[in-house]
Amino acid sequence: MTVSADAPPATAPAAAEPRARWERPALLALLAATAVLYLWGLGASGWANEYYAAAVQAGTQNWTAWLFGSLDPGNSITVDKPPASLWLMVLSARLFGFSAFTMLLPQALMGVAAVGVLFAAVRRVSGPAAGLIAGAVLAATPVAALMFRFNNPDALLVLLLIVAAYAMVRAIETAGTRWMVLVGCALGFAFLTKMLQAFLVMPGLAAAFLIAAPVGLWQRIGKLAVGAATMVVSAGWYLVLVEVWPASSRPYIGGSTDNSLLQLALGYNGIQRIAGGGGPGGGPGGGPPGGPPGGGPGDGPGGGANLFFGGEPGIGRLFGNSMGVEASWLLPAALIGLAAGIWFTRRAARTDSVRASLLLWGGWLVVTGAVFSFMDGIIHPYYTVALAPAVAALVGIAAAESWRGRRFVVPRVTLAAMMAATGVWAFVLLGRTPEWLPWLRWVVLVLAVAVAAVMAVGAHRLGRAAVAVVIGAALSGLAAPTAFAVYNVMHPASGPGTMSGPARADAFGGMPPGGPGGPGGMPPGGPGGGMDNAAMQELVRGVDSRWAAASVGAMGASGLQLHSGASIMAIGGFSGSDDSPTLAQFQQYVADHEVRYFIDGDRGGPGGPPGFGRDGTGAEIAAWVKANFRPMQVGGTTVYDLQSGRPMS
Repeated sequence: MTVSADAPPATAPAAAEPRARWERPALLALLAATAVLYLWGLGASGWANEYYAAAVQAGTQNWTAWLFGSLDPGNSITVDKPPASLWLMVLSARLFGFSAFTMLLPQALMGVAAVGVLFAAVRRVSGPAAGLIAGAVLAATPVAALMFRFNNPDALLVLLLIVAAYAMVRAIETAGTRWMVLVGCALGFAFLTKMLQAFLVMPGLAAAFLIAAPVGLWQRIGKLAVGAATMVVSAGWYLVLVEVWPASSRPYIGGSTDNSLLQLALGYNGIQRIAGGGGPGGGPGGGPPGGPPGGGPGDGPGGGANLFFGGEPGIGRLFGNSMGVEASWLLPAALIGLAAGIWFTRRAARTDSVRASLLLWGGWLVVTGAVFSFMDGIIHPYYTVALAPAVAALVGIAAAESWRGRRFVVPRVTLAAMMAATGVWAFVLLGRTPEWLPWLRWVVLVLAVAVAAVMAVGAHRLGRAAVAVVIGAALSGLAAPTAFAVYNVMHPASGPGTMSGPARADAFGGMPPGGPGGPGGMPPGGPGGGMDNAAMQELVRGVDSRWAAASVGAMGASGLQLHSGASIMAIGGFSGSDDSPTLAQFQQYVADHEVRYFIDGDRGGPGGPPGFGRDGTGAEIAAWVKANFRPMQVGGTTVYDLQSGRPMS
């Protein structure tokens, strides 16, 4: 039978319908498979991002460091993000003992929880099959297999955003205030995880509720106001705490220009991320945080020479060499499904749950994707993990709803288009690493085209053979991203960030992230080079001072602290560019015998890497130390004894 585009879509099953016998075993199997994928060899990457790992270690030694996310137990300076994700990792480390595994365990468990909550959110609208598809797509997304096994804040961020989406789905059903409060709480704590990035999902969530909630317009606006107020409270309490806490008894807020968490949110982690420009930690062409030293105009966030910074801004960035393999495998299918679903439901009732869900997840995808595509500031490929839940949900909803209406031509064509686009795009992405599993791209392409053809012409006549088509669709749709996800699990990654698949070394000049020379594959002699060695560890271990040593920037300081257990001050924060401590403060620390050694990491100053200690007080402190204390060599690194050594005359 043919049908015009005006034909109504099949209605979604009610959430209250009895569960099918196969649903619970299928969900348990999905969660178990996700747990195996995310927990397998967990900790093989070592400390992952040593910057955050050092903060976790500090939190296990000092509760003030835990509360503020301090980089060291002496509470000199915080990491450049709020501490919510660190809170959970520290609690795990305090409970089970500090190790790479116990630090990363909460991250992996949050990945399993994210898959489960996404299943629940999609199931309520489009049934268990849609929920299982969405959960499987999220679990198999390569960047998810990275970030749910890594200690960056993105794992908690994604989980909280999915919780907010689930709560909004429930709020749309009944306009219940308690669900709207939960939305606000989840978004507020997401802000305390990665600041303004948490708010990119808000337009989609708000639009879905404003259009579809089953109450009057002013009531809808009022409920949204309740959610907004809750969000302000759940995020604002910590902002107030930081502001009222005496600055002299807490660490400096890393990444800020005035020791303010609010300024950090609006500046370095806000406007500068969107518009670009320099700031604490560097800027375009100046060696941004996490990047190799000495970055030129083509190597910064706005350049395409270095894959680690996302490539050129523009509409194709999400599909480019840098970000394409992270989360875009099913992005074409999600966009096709979104467009078709909005068209099919354009004449549905205002409260139609399928359209509301499409608006929610579609708004999430479009707004977040647009910001990631065009932002000129610091961006890394792993940021795309925030797109994965929306892609997965849209694929699940569109596939289930189109399959439900497969007796009509237009839904069948939609399914076929989604399948064919997925196969072709997987072929293109796999072709970027032609030496790795060269047969896989051909298998995926042929199978996807065959399944698409069957769906287009005969999906409504399949009968029991439909099972074979569904299996073929799952294999052709998930084989390629799953292969990359498994690659990520089997090949440990470390450094300030990481990338998916066998091409990840290309982003670091042929050196894998975290390879020889330190975090981020930096060559020997770069920031932190030579600091982490047995002689240096022995020197600082057991020093009875607030800080055993200090060095400009966190690159080498974090690793030395992790391996020695000593408190190491990272002057100037991540890259040494923050104005903390000031020269006067550091001189007072030395006079009060609170810091023992200064380690020369060759940052800043003439000939030093751009962006590392050149703009903050680190260069002043280094110059003062070199002018007043005698150097000595420890394990090939220059060290100054600030206590027992005599100042130079």
